[in-house]
Amino acid sequence: MRYLVFTNTPKHVHVYKYVVRELERRGHDVLILARDYGCTIDLLDWYDLPYEEYGTCGTSKYSLFRRLPGHYARIIRSARRFAPDFIFGYGAYAAHAGLLTGATTVLVTDSEVETLDMGISRPFVDAILTPYTYGTDLGSVHYTFNGFNECAYLHPEVFSSRPDVRDWLGIGDDPFVLLRFNAFGSHHDVGVAGFTPSQRRRLIEQLADSVTVFVSDEGGDLDFADLPARPYDAHPALLHDVLAEAELLVADTQTMVTEAALLGTPAIRSNSFAGGDDMGNFLELERQGLISNFAEFDAVLSRARLLLEGGEHDSWLERRDSFMADKVNLTDLLVEIALAQSVNVSPRLSARAATSKVG
Repeated sequence: MRYLVFTNTPKHVHVYKYVVRELERRGHDVLILARDYGCTIDLLDWYDLPYEEYGTCGTSKYSLFRRLPGHYARIIRSARRFAPDFIFGYGAYAAHAGLLTGATTVLVTDSEVETLDMGISRPFVDAILTPYTYGTDLGSVHYTFNGFNECAYLHPEVFSSRPDVRDWLGIGDDPFVLLRFNAFGSHHDVGVAGFTPSQRRRLIEQLADSVTVFVSDEGGDLDFADLPARPYDAHPALLHDVLAEAELLVADTQTMVTEAALLGTPAIRSNSFAGGDDMGNFLELERQGLISNFAEFDAVLSRARLLLEGGEHDSWLERRDSFMADKVNLTDLLVEIALAQSVNVSPRLSARAATSKVG
């Protein structure tokens, strides 16, 4: 079998990295079509995965749209040359590649806000897999699984943290927090906002009074010259190991908050989704006591100080273990679907609408 996999963002690399390795181990041909966005290419090289780059995307809100024609031209050429039997992806690129090649196409998504991308993808795919918390019914091709997309790489059966990560950071045994600031440059970020520059500074200064502060700044425009913080400058492939060791994550982005929850690290999330019409996974994680969602910045500061003073990390690990006890290993599930070419063969999936067979 020939499998084509799309990795448009760093998260997609993590979701599919073990799937690709397992399919190759079983003797199948696999090709990744990758977008040079953030650290996507760095991760693919680190994991030594087979890929071709179809294009780049900057962090401005309109950089993707300017590059779409070139992206599609290269995707079409590569997909036709590779002639896949099966495609895994996220949105329109994968859906339209499947249409052109006739390959069975399965999307794996967890974003409930990308209505345009989903609208132009759904008619051309065989199945869409989402977490059980996904709040929108996508019709007869929609299947849910008991877990989150991050279960592909952070499920306890898959992930174990590196014992030397503190050496990479040069931190010793000192407690530290990780701050993650979003660039808000993706097409689904239009109209979304997080911490202002003054709020970022205030957050860093207050937390630095008690712990070492590391900052992962997606936009790359934070000036550390007069800030009591250190840039996160270890390889991006080590970020989950770092996150597992942190006392706390504070972020105005999305994915790392879910990752912290699955690793048992207390997390605070604040952006314009929080407190409004929020996404199901973040509401569920908050109900389970694994994260806090705040729209107001003062609430972020108060909660952060409380968590650092309370020293409750062990209780978070216990809560995480309880929450993850019945969650699916998504890597195993995706390999199962890829080999069977039918989503409804698995008892670990449920259909949101009428049962629909792939293939």
